Amino acid sequence: MSEIKITLPDGSVREYPEGSSALDVAMSISEGLARNVLAAKVNGEVWDATRPINDDATLQLLTWNDKEGKSTMWHSSAHLMAEALEELYPGVKLGIGPPIDGGFYYDVDFGDQEFDSENIKAIEDKMIELARQKNEFVRKDISKAEAIAHYKEKGDEYKLELLEDLQDGQITFYTQGNFTDLCRGPHIPNTGFVKAAKVLSIAGAYWRGDEKRKQLTRLYGITFPKQKELKEHLELLEEAKKRDHRKIGKELGLFTFSEKVGKGLPLWLPKGAVLRERLENFLKKAQVRSGYEQVVTPHIGSKELYITSGHYAKYGEDSFQPINTPAEGEEFLLKPMNCPHHCEIYKSSPKSYKELPVRYAEFGTVYRYEQSGELHGLTRVRGFTQDDAHIFCRPDQVKDEFAKVIDLVLYVFSALGFDDFTAQISLRDPEKPEKYIGSDENWEIAERAITEVAESKGLNTVVELGEAAFYGPKLDFMVKDALGRNWQLGTIQVDYTLPERFELEYTGSDNQKHRPVMIHRAPFGSMERFVAILIESTAGDFPLWLAPEQIAILPISEKYHEYAKSLYNRLQEKDIRGILDERDEKIGKKIRDAEIKKIPFMLIVGEQEASEGSVSVRAHGKGDQGTMKIEDFIDFFNKTIDKLLNKAE
Repeated sequence: MSEIKITLPDGSVREYPEGSSALDVAMSISEGLARNVLAAKVNGEVWDATRPINDDATLQLLTWNDKEGKSTMWHSSAHLMAEALEELYPGVKLGIGPPIDGGFYYDVDFGDQEFDSENIKAIEDKMIELARQKNEFVRKDISKAEAIAHYKEKGDEYKLELLEDLQDGQITFYTQGNFTDLCRGPHIPNTGFVKAAKVLSIAGAYWRGDEKRKQLTRLYGITFPKQKELKEHLELLEEAKKRDHRKIGKELGLFTFSEKVGKGLPLWLPKGAVLRERLENFLKKAQVRSGYEQVVTPHIGSKELYITSGHYAKYGEDSFQPINTPAEGEEFLLKPMNCPHHCEIYKSSPKSYKELPVRYAEFGTVYRYEQSGELHGLTRVRGFTQDDAHIFCRPDQVKDEFAKVIDLVLYVFSALGFDDFTAQISLRDPEKPEKYIGSDENWEIAERAITEVAESKGLNTVVELGEAAFYGPKLDFMVKDALGRNWQLGTIQVDYTLPERFELEYTGSDNQKHRPVMIHRAPFGSMERFVAILIESTAGDFPLWLAPEQIAILPISEKYHEYAKSLYNRLQEKDIRGILDERDEKIGKKIRDAEIKKIPFMLIVGEQEASEGSVSVRAHGKGDQGTMKIEDFIDFFNKTIDKLLNKAE
């Protein structure tokens, strides 16, 4: 038997018999390591740890500590749930069951059988019972004809429909115990790795996301290799419920939704509008310092504009349908992206190489038709505002401009307390070139530039293939919130394609026409999504400079209303915003109400304060801060804000 060479992540090369598996390699290193291997990355692709390797390859062993390891376990757990369902509900029909962030789900057609939340415990118990059998996940290549015959006999029209899109040579079945499923894999070696299981929720889901098709029951679940980890996760979920931005947003009076206005179209209430305004002004000031010019573009654009940019071909079916005007053949779209408009602004006047870079910034509202079942508070909406900017520069300026944008993103994150993040270098999927537009040469230049600048900045980076935009690679900032959840916020993208499509030019030092490079950037991303994440990360305790209501003036009795009003007006003049609570309530209740509203400072005024021109200061969650003269409080307030923002710089 011939030997194959396996290259490990540390660069070492080992030889093994042809047909050895990743699990064999793990066993040769350490039996303890082998016990923890869930899957393997072979030449960059995730495989079953038991799958034979027949050629020289690079190999990374994946455990529960790896993102792909967790995903593989949760994929296998979806199969385990399906097996439990077939045992508990004979004749049940199965749709799809993929892993997702934070677990997995399976879409199920229970037919005439009764199912409700009272059945959840039985499913969890059955999953653990089956897991303890330690049944291996066995992969089998199968012909399309055999697969069709299998599901016809089983009477499962959902799997038969999935088979219609597959060709001979690309169909595999996986079997564990008494359950077989149509699946590409990969899977964990056996069910025994699952030690704890929980069905998290039940929802309805239209088959293949089509509202005209049958609604199936979607069961969301999660599993862990230790019972302790499940307990900790459930505690985290309870905390997440308390921090749900929809709940806190309602309590603080920040935003609302209306069925009459339309699903996924948020309405910002006065306090929410103040919050947005403060965020916008904060970034606008930073952008002015960095040489950006503010522009404004309309909410609609000619369909032809988005055909030119390529957005219509890529997203047309998922966007709002064209708006037809009384003029024959004239069509407009609700704006799905700001970049085509900015290209036309650049093109409106000739440019010299001396004028570059040109930096256009806009808080531009865009519209995308998300499926109603995927809408979720502010995190998934149909109308949202991007803190968008586009830099048009010479090729020799790309790295420097990219580095400056990274600095701007880091400034924003620091000012808002987002200190735990990873920079994700999002590149093309080499296996699916049809997903992208533009030349290979320009893609390679752009990918190399992003990678080199990220390294020069010393960022904590990961590389993800297939996560690039259709027109260029990008650097996505994945921020970890207070609950340890990862969110994609800021993004920076290098684009050689749109300048070509819009025939953008500048006159070079050689007096010839040249093509600029375009950099897309959005430190917040979507304003709506950013606010949602900010709410959940802070639990509504916003940084002082950002809080919609920064102070609450609380007079002890009606006798001090006049002094309280003069104090309120004086602070308003100093751009210190808040409320004056003149209700006929005891001071204890006023303080409790201000605490519930998460107002950073409570200024209590009574006889002593009125006579001395002072205030008694309480800080939210921290209690009494002592008595201060009004001017001293104003100075203290401003220094507190300056300290935070200067630290960010």
